[in-house]
Amino acid sequence: MLGILYFIVIVFANTIGSISGMGGGIIIKPIFDFIGAQDVATISFYSTTAVFTMSIISILSQYSSGHKFNWQIMGGVSIGAVLGGFLGNITFEFFLSYFENKVILQLIQIVLTVITLLFAFLYTKYNWKNFLLTRVIWYCISGLFLGFLASLLGIGGGPINVSLLMLLFSIPIKDATVYSIGTIFFSQSAKLITIAFNTGFNHYDLTLLKFTIPAAFIGGFLGAKCSNVLSSNHTTIIFQYVVILVLFINFYNAYRLLM
Repeated sequence: MLGILYFIVIVFANTIGSISGMGGGIIIKPIFDFIGAQDVATISFYSTTAVFTMSIISILSQYSSGHKFNWQIMGGVSIGAVLGGFLGNITFEFFLSYFENKVILQLIQIVLTVITLLFAFLYTKYNWKNFLLTRVIWYCISGLFLGFLASLLGIGGGPINVSLLMLLFSIPIKDATVYSIGTIFFSQSAKLITIAFNTGFNHYDLTLLKFTIPAAFIGGFLGAKCSNVLSSNHTTIIFQYVVILVLFINFYNAYRLLM
């Protein structure tokens, strides 16, 4: 029953996450926290594998459909995301061992997620003035920051990816979603490699991967197909509604943990 529930959540989350560039983890992580069937480390692991799988399918689908990439942006952001992914997972493992009460770690993740959600919503709602940074070093720094947050929070990417890329580099939301998915791929690759070499996968319950990985494939494929036919305005509307939905889920999860 839990496997079927996870399957449904991941298909929905990765479809929306692929369209909006958020990555499905921003939806998967709080919903899995709400279900509460597993500990914070296992939930973070499943969220990571789901969005990593989605990012592969989404990038391949976008590329095969003829989407043109600015490889300087993609390369710089991706290089930064790899290092950020490593640092984020190291920080997550430190918090995991440091806090005996895992509720504290969950609350830290929720607070940081809410901050990124509010930033993303306000940016897209009020059309803040964009910068036009063009140096590769800025691409790397932004990727480092985004990869760190993605890995630490276990959300894959999140709305801050799209908003920050638009803000710093003055690129349209449709392009920002593609570069965001690229960031997700490299940051989550780094996280999975770090787990493999540091702790291994044996202390995770891997039985549900037979549900989560196929669901991630389906969600990534559906999201990429939808993204190719939706306009920038529709993408922005979906983005904002998802942000509001996830904000409410995170607020409720925080309320439940504190009661």
